[in-house]
Amino acid sequence: MTAPSPSIPPRLDSVLRRFRALGREEKMAALVSYARKLEPLPERYRDVADDAFSVPECQTPVRLFPEVREGTLHFHADIDVRQSPTVAAFLAIVLGAVNGEPPATTLAIPADFVRVVMQSLGLGTREVGLEAIVARLKRHARAAQSPDVPDA
Repeated sequence: MTAPSPSIPPRLDSVLRRFRALGREEKMAALVSYARKLEPLPERYRDVADDAFSVPECQTPVRLFPEVREGTLHFHADIDVRQSPTVAAFLAIVLGAVNGEPPATTLAIPADFVRVVMQSLGLGTREVGLEAIVARLKRHARAAQSPDVPDA
């Protein structure tokens, strides 16, 4: 096993290395597998109507709920997995790598992460929304580093 790339969180580096090595069909199969791994939205968030959690740039309706737990972040996603398996898979990949980690892990998501994961899938129209999801995660991570943000 090769060492992680410098400054990239190990779990994200592992995903990037895996996706770089896969062909298109293998990537599609991997995405389907990841979509099944997305944690369901906790009941406490089901009726939250605040648009501050929405990602309007994404074609797929998606909301991201951050929780700070003893200095670590945990994100929950509200998305219809059956309607949007690609976005759900992407969320499962990213959240699987950053949940339970300090905000710095989320902030270290590399700029080319979306492109590497989605490269060769023919889903270029999804990249804008996926980039917006990463930007939203990073915004929440920056806020979590602020001392005036209470723990969830």
